[in-house]
Amino acid sequence: QVQLVESGGGLVQAGGSLRLSCAASGNTFSIRRMGWYYQAPGKQRDLVAVISRGGSTNVTDSVKGRFTISRDHAENTVYLQMNSLKPEDTGLYYCYLEQGGWPHWGQGTQVTVSS
Repeated sequence: QVQLVESGGGLVQAGGSLRLSCAASGNTFSIRRMGWYYQAPGKQRDLVAVISRGGSTNVTDSVKGRFTISRDHAENTVYLQMNSLKPEDTGLYYCYLEQGGWPHWGQGTQVTVSS
């Protein structure tokens, strides 16, 4: 069983930055993609960014140029550097990974951007 532990969320003013981290532990064999999803209050969970084992990234248009995803293979950790944050970025950010064809999710970390 793989476990995901997220950290780095919090309250920040518009224009500020946060860095989210997500560390996978337990059975970390054959982890493929890792990434982040975002859920605003009352809305569905949507992709923010994912990164493959080879380093290829897919970043949603609304955060391109502001958010950067990166990955430390040795530590089984994925990061999301969030710059120029906007109030509309407020929500719950979930860590995600694919292993053996199955998705696994973290518990989520809250990001709140004040105007």
